[in-house]
Amino acid sequence: MEGEEQPQEKPISIVDEARAIRDEIRAERERLEAANKEAKEIAANNLLSGGVGGHQKQEAPKEETPKEYATRVMRGDFNNNAEEE
Repeated sequence: MEGEEQPQEKPISIVDEARAIRDEIRAERERLEAANKEAKEIAANNLLSGGVGGHQKQEAPKEETPKEYATRVMRGDFNNNAEEE
């Protein structure tokens, strides 16, 4: 402990540190661009294949209640045009 010498670390210059950070940022940017390109391709394929969007749930036709039926018949409307009301 007292007799052991600790290795002297070379001080890192600010310029070297900035270059290392710049290289990390460049590498991360390239990874993000590749992921973004892949996501765009997947979205385009889904859109063209019809797997996304445009799907609408169909509503069941409204059932006529007995009161609505009586009102319609009393008016003389026998053609079952309840949807037009």
